[in-house]
Amino acid sequence: MSDNLNKKVLLIGTTQMALDHLSVLVALGCTTTVVGRGQQNADWFEKESGVKPFVGGIDLFFEQQNAHNFDAAIIAVGVEKLAEVTKSLMNRGLLNILLEKPGGLNKGELQDLAKSGAVAKANIVLGYNRRFYSSVLEAEKIIAQDGGITSFNFEFTEWGHVIEKTNNIAIVKQNWFLANSSHPVDLAFFLGGKPAQMKCFSAGKLAWHDKSVFQGAGISDKGILFSYSANWDAPGRWVVEVLTKEHRLYFKPMEGLQIQKKGSVAVNPVEIDNSLDTRFKAGLYLQAKAFLTGDYSRFPNISEQAEMSVHYDYIVNGN
Repeated sequence: MSDNLNKKVLLIGTTQMALDHLSVLVALGCTTTVVGRGQQNADWFEKESGVKPFVGGIDLFFEQQNAHNFDAAIIAVGVEKLAEVTKSLMNRGLLNILLEKPGGLNKGELQDLAKSGAVAKANIVLGYNRRFYSSVLEAEKIIAQDGGITSFNFEFTEWGHVIEKTNNIAIVKQNWFLANSSHPVDLAFFLGGKPAQMKCFSAGKLAWHDKSVFQGAGISDKGILFSYSANWDAPGRWVVEVLTKEHRLYFKPMEGLQIQKKGSVAVNPVEIDNSLDTRFKAGLYLQAKAFLTGDYSRFPNISEQAEMSVHYDYIVNGN
């Protein structure tokens, strides 16, 4: 890579996602300090990356280090700790933060964090890396050439039988839409506009979640009609479909892009340059580069995420 940003970055977390961030930061020529909590995860991280994390958590770290030594921070800890760690950084004056999605465990945490961020005058943006996929960038070119989106729909079906057996803690499973399903939903609303009006229905129940079937429709703040569906107790997958006057664009899977032309039933793959998305975790390189160079145009900030959490709650709970 030719990019050499020469930034000092504090990377918090020893998760797989943190490891993915580190690969990108190395390629971007950043000096990165990694902070973890437990020794076991830190040992795994060091084995995988060759980088030895500081162990003991962020509070202990800042007893020895000054937050102002860093240009930015990336937080990639478990969902249940995202808001807590972000507040710790703000309290110490590190205010330029890329916070891994979804930013908090629930609507209350996000709204509280948005208020704290406003008081601290922090720059907190959310790492919804699908916004930076090569497939999405290519789709935006086609959408612009076609004169814009005329409607869109999406599916956020989760494999409930698989999630039930994972080691995610119960409270994360109970907030699974925000923790996981918001990934494709964020992309859909990024492309088509945020909900202006929406009618949501939900039903069913799982052993680990209060709802299992979701249906709804609405109109975005761009005046575009949309609909969605999901059934966490049936087969399915994440899908986003965007329609223009000339084409139907399929993100299925989201790393790829398929296209259907008006007057044809054929659905064909679109050739894209996805070299960055295959070398690194998809979307992460361009996301990190944008964040570290001060281009926040594709990011949701914490206030926007707090606003969206109200819509997300409605999608989950329905009438």
